[in-house]
Amino acid sequence: MALSSGGIFARAQENETKTGSLNLITDVVGLRVGNADDSRLRSGITAVLFDQPAVAAVDVRGGGPGSRETDLLAPENTVQAIDALVLCGGSAFGLDAAGGVQARLREQGRGFAVRSARVPIVPAAALFDLLNGGDKHWGLHSPYRDFGVAAVDAAGRDFALGSAGAGLGSASAVSPDGYTVGALVAVNAVGQATIGDGPHFWAAPYEIGSEFGGLGWPAPFPSTALVLRTKGHPTGNTTIGVVATDAILTKPQARRLAVAAQDGLARAVRPAHTPLDGDTVFAVATGARALRDPVWTLASLGALAADVLARAVARGVYMAASSAGLTDMPPSWKDRFGR
Repeated sequence: MALSSGGIFARAQENETKTGSLNLITDVVGLRVGNADDSRLRSGITAVLFDQPAVAAVDVRGGGPGSRETDLLAPENTVQAIDALVLCGGSAFGLDAAGGVQARLREQGRGFAVRSARVPIVPAAALFDLLNGGDKHWGLHSPYRDFGVAAVDAAGRDFALGSAGAGLGSASAVSPDGYTVGALVAVNAVGQATIGDGPHFWAAPYEIGSEFGGLGWPAPFPSTALVLRTKGHPTGNTTIGVVATDAILTKPQARRLAVAAQDGLARAVRPAHTPLDGDTVFAVATGARALRDPVWTLASLGALAADVLARAVARGVYMAASSAGLTDMPPSWKDRFGR
């Protein structure tokens, strides 16, 4: 029997997606985030820490990735869970941050056990910010390892967005059947998160409330909106992120979640997955709730992860600090449209 229009509306209201209490990836139980950055360096890192080892996988779609320990995350490989993840600036140098995170976690007795030895498992992905005008003359040893230690010490459920850490956006959602999905992303894409020359975000259809301005899509839609636009220096771009859920997933299921979440980048940035981007997305499961159905529940979590990642991208751009007074930096969204 067909539903009346009132019945359809009631069903939609009943199943409306809501954010978690913080609208951050840390709404997922068992997860903390810490930032460390240096305004003089104009770079930083973000560490995602797990209270207990978490199942993880990764999907890489960009042509210029920089990463550490991603092969370990392949479903067929031995280690099943990780202790932390790192998103970092500094290109390949920034990957040193994972060593700092690893060192601090080893002090805490964390890590994959090999008889009496313990090795904390800390995959990482980097974005390129070596040409952004900061002082990168650090000598023999980069500061990123120390950033990693500091990020672990600063980790908590609440954390700054915008220009903090690696340059962050984050968002969360609770599905109608009670699973929490969160996303964290560092955005420095070749492509553009906004439509044409205006303030409206490509991710607007996925916005919850006014988390990135509540602007919706432009009306009328600009005739030049689909003209290909890029920003930044062609060797200075990538987008790296994490999606997390409180569901119990295997490594192959986490890999499927990462694949689905990459759609969120394509919804929020145009173009995405270019030869000059790193576009790397990790997927993590903290294992608090069993899947109701191994196929359909996983499919719904993947769809939600893509939506949440798209929102996180827009929030990161929307909340980035003004570049006023920095003549060698491009204007932020706030500089152009914040008034």
